[in-house]
Amino acid sequence: MTQTEFPCQNCGALLTWDPNAQAIVCTYCGVKNEVPQSEADIVELDFGQWMQTHAAEVATAEQIIYKCSACGAETAVSANTTAAICAFCGTAIVTQGHSERLIKPTSLLPFAIDRPRALGSFQTWIGKQWFAPNDLKTFARPEKNRLQGVYLPHWTYDCRTTTWYTGQRGEAYYVTVSVRNSDGTSGTRQERRIHWYPASGIVWNTFDDVMVPASTTLPGPMVERLEPWDLPALVPYQDGYLAGYVAESYQIDLAQGFDRAKQRMEPVIDNTVRADIGGDEQRITSKRIQYDGITFKHILLPLWICSYRYRDKIFRFVVNARSGEVFGERPYSWIKITLAVIAALIVIYLIAVYGNSGD
Repeated sequence: MTQTEFPCQNCGALLTWDPNAQAIVCTYCGVKNEVPQSEADIVELDFGQWMQTHAAEVATAEQIIYKCSACGAETAVSANTTAAICAFCGTAIVTQGHSERLIKPTSLLPFAIDRPRALGSFQTWIGKQWFAPNDLKTFARPEKNRLQGVYLPHWTYDCRTTTWYTGQRGEAYYVTVSVRNSDGTSGTRQERRIHWYPASGIVWNTFDDVMVPASTTLPGPMVERLEPWDLPALVPYQDGYLAGYVAESYQIDLAQGFDRAKQRMEPVIDNTVRADIGGDEQRITSKRIQYDGITFKHILLPLWICSYRYRDKIFRFVVNARSGEVFGERPYSWIKITLAVIAALIVIYLIAVYGNSGD
């Protein structure tokens, strides 16, 4: 998304979205400027219609995108930007943008946690990394960090599914079998066995807001650690929420996103099938899933990210800018780990020596 610039109505300086004030605020004179609100509800777009037409003028926007040559992140910035720091890897880049027509976001979660609070979380987190190299902690100093506010693109999908399945229902029963005990004597025990019976049927599921990250820049486990998101608090998209922040453009397109949504839906469908089969155990032999009434939203979710290089390797720290949930990557000091292992061995040795001397 383009990082739109907003002039202050009072002095003309540039405005920034303030998570505490929940308004765009002038950093020069402090005047609050309310974000223009749309009266329209958050729009769910028709997936089937979109896939047929591929692009509708009402739902797309022309954007200038730059791609980081180091990590591949694709981000839009304001038109007059000629240089930037990639929020995802810390690489200094000179922008050479290209034009793309992308699906516009329908909604977003505004930043609710400000930079000082996110920085405090970063400092607390890095201070607890006992096995991190000593010089790593210098990155927690405000003048050294590169903590940036970024909106991460996601897709959400709603749909109904009808699943035709075949499988087997297992009914447990027990038989008495002879066994030889460890002392050589004979005995018996109950052994569980299963009778399998054919099963087939149809089950239905309804899914709401199945969320799929639309970016591959951050590792999957890191993005998952930021969940859950308070999706009921989504607001209709307005450029003002992006004032002072950047937003990554999606790299996973609409169709690819739905394929990933199917993977998230499948375990739920399987549980429904197993419940329908019943019995003590179930086997699913085959299933055919039909997806109906598919709608989607393109949403933006806020996070604070600090990326830094340590000995030519990129490490990241991220904060969910709604809940404050934190997750970070860090290097390890093998010297500290080795010393800790040696210390532990010494303690074990001393316990053993003094323990034996007391006998």
